[in-house]
Amino acid sequence: MILESKAPKGDIQTAWDRHKFDVKMVNPANKRKYTVIVVGTGLAGASAAASLGELGYNVLNFAFQDSARRAHSIAAQGGINAAKNYQGDGDSIYRLFYDTVKGGDFRAREENVYRLAQVSVNIIDQAVAQGVPFAREYGGLLANRSFGGALVSRTFYAQGQTGQQLLIGAYQALMRQVNDGKVKLFTRTEMLDLVIQDGHARGIITRNLVSGKVERWVADAVVLATGGYSNVFFLSTNAMGCNVTSTWRAARRGALFANPCYTQIHPTCIPVSGGYQSKLTLMSESLRNDGRVWAPKNPADGWDSSKGKVGKDPRQIPEAERDYFLERRYPTFGNLVPRDVASRAAKKACDDGQGIAYEGRGVYLDFGDAIQRLGKDAVGERYGNLFEMYERITGDSPYETPMRIYPAPHYTMGGLWVDYNLQSNVPGLFVIGEANFSDHGANRLGASALMQGLSDGYFVLPYTIGHYLAQVGPRGKSTEWDSFKQVEGEVTERTDKLMSIKGKRSVDSFHRELGLLMWEHCGMARNAKGLSLLLQEIPRIRAEFWENVSVPGTPGELNQVLERAGRVADFLEFAEMMALDALEREESCGGHFREEHQSAEGEAERDDEKFQYVAAWEFKGVGVRPELHKEALDFRYVKPSKRSYK
Repeated sequence: MILESKAPKGDIQTAWDRHKFDVKMVNPANKRKYTVIVVGTGLAGASAAASLGELGYNVLNFAFQDSARRAHSIAAQGGINAAKNYQGDGDSIYRLFYDTVKGGDFRAREENVYRLAQVSVNIIDQAVAQGVPFAREYGGLLANRSFGGALVSRTFYAQGQTGQQLLIGAYQALMRQVNDGKVKLFTRTEMLDLVIQDGHARGIITRNLVSGKVERWVADAVVLATGGYSNVFFLSTNAMGCNVTSTWRAARRGALFANPCYTQIHPTCIPVSGGYQSKLTLMSESLRNDGRVWAPKNPADGWDSSKGKVGKDPRQIPEAERDYFLERRYPTFGNLVPRDVASRAAKKACDDGQGIAYEGRGVYLDFGDAIQRLGKDAVGERYGNLFEMYERITGDSPYETPMRIYPAPHYTMGGLWVDYNLQSNVPGLFVIGEANFSDHGANRLGASALMQGLSDGYFVLPYTIGHYLAQVGPRGKSTEWDSFKQVEGEVTERTDKLMSIKGKRSVDSFHRELGLLMWEHCGMARNAKGLSLLLQEIPRIRAEFWENVSVPGTPGELNQVLERAGRVADFLEFAEMMALDALEREESCGGHFREEHQSAEGEAERDDEKFQYVAAWEFKGVGVRPELHKEALDFRYVKPSKRSYK
C-alpha cells in the first residue's frame, strides 16, 4: 500500500490557497442531494456539522452524550493558539508553523502544519463573531498569554474556560442548523461500526443508549470527530466516557491507524490521592506562566511513606533548599518548556526521591513569587477559577500553599491516518480533530488542540469533502444493502456475546488492570523489556475478559455496563497495536521516550535516518500482527535538528 499525502507541491506558503482553487466543487444547488454523517459534537464535530449544514448539505450528527455541549472539548482550560501577533513580540504564521513542527519533534507532515498555522488567524475572528468572551487588554484588544514550547505570547483565552466558551460558540452555530432542518442531531447514540459499500465508507451502525435499539444510517460520506484514546491508561485527564471505539472499529474495517504510540503526558495534573481513584483532574498549562515548578532538594522534606504525608510544609522550606529543576535544566524556556520535556523532568525529580505527593508522585507549582510581584487580585483575575477548582478538590488554597502536580495521560497525537484532505485510506471516510494523526507529530504544544479541531471543522473539511463528493456524484442510499445487514449482524453478535459470558469480574477491573500495565510500560518512559511484557500480558487479559467479564442486564435497555464493556473490549485490542508501535520505534521523540535512546543528560534522541516516517498500521485480525505501512516525512522548510529548549 502506497500512502500518498496528496499535499500540494511547490511553495508551502501558497499551498492551501492553490489547493482550495484546484479542488473540485459541488454546485450550491446540488449540495442538498448529499448526506454526510458526522460522529461527535466536540469542537471538531460541532464546527464541521454546523459548517456543512450552512453550506447546504444534509447532515446527520451523532453524540453519545445527552447534549452536544457535554463533549469533552468543554474541559479544555488554558487557551487556543493563533498567529495574530497582537503582542508585537515577533510572532507570525511561519513562527507558529516552526514551533509546532519542532514541538512535535519533526514527526509531522509540514504541509498540514503550515495550513494549521495559516488558518489559525481565521479561527479567532470566527469565534469573536460568535460572541466567545475572550479576555481583553485594558484598551480593548484581545489578550494573549504564553504556553510551553514558544517564546512568544499567542494563546487566546477565556479565563480558564476556553474550551467551554469555544464549544458554546460552535454549539450555537450547530443548533442554528438543527433549527433550520439541515442538521439532524442524535444524542445518547453511540457509533458501534462503520459500513463499507463498494470500497467506500457509506454509513454507520449505532446503538441508542437509552432504548438499546441498534440502527443503520446511510450517507454519501462519513466524518469521525470522536477524540482520542488516553483512557487506554484507565487513569487520565479525559472524561470517563472517552474511548477509542469509533476509530478502532473503523480500523477493523480497513482504515489505517497511524502512530498509536504517540500519547501526551500532561505535566500539571492533580496527583493521584489513592489506589482506587478512577479519574484525574487537569490544571491548565497556563498556570506555568506565573507558577514556578520545584521540588525539595532534601528527600526528607518530601513524601514520607511511613507517615503518609510530606516531611515538611512547603512554606517552611527556604529558597536555598528548593530545586527549581525546570529553570535549572532549561534556562531559556524555564517553566515554559513543552509538555513532554516538563513531564519527564518532573518524573525524574520524583524518581530521585524528591516527590511530595501520594507515593512520592508529585512536585510543587508555586505562585508565591507571582503574588508578591503582581498582587493577589491580579493573579486571581488570571487563574481564579482554576485556583477555586483546585481548592475544592484538595482543600488547599494555591494563594497560600503551592499546588501539587504530577504528569498524567492527557492527549493522543496518534489517530487514523489521513491525507492532506483529511480523508483516510478508505474513500469517503474523513477524520478530524484529535481522532486523526495529522498535525502534532510526536508531541502537541499546549493550546493547539482547540486550534486543530476548529481548523478542521470550520475551514478545511468543508472544502475537501466537497472535492470527494464532486468526484463520486450523487449515489443511491439504502440501509437494506447486504453490507449494512452484515455489519449490523456482527454488532448484534458481539453484544450478545458480551451479555452471555456471565462472568465474575467487573468491566472496570479489567480496564484498571490494562491501564496500570500500560501506564507502567507504555507511559512516560518505555523500554523493550516492558513493551515485550505488555505484548504478552494484553492477550492474557483479553482472553480472560471474554471468558469472565460480568455484564448484567439486557441489551434492549439503558445499560451503562454494556457500554463500558464494548469500549474496554476495544481498548484490549487497540492496546496491543499501541505497544507494538512503541516497540518497533527504536528512538525517542516527543512523548515517545524509549529509555534505550537518550542522551547522557536524559534528553530524547531521535533516529531520523531510520524513523523519519509516519507508522500506519493495518489491522489483520485480533491477535494477528498488524501490517506496517510507512509514509516518509520530507522536511523542506524546518530542517530536523536536536530539539533543545536550553
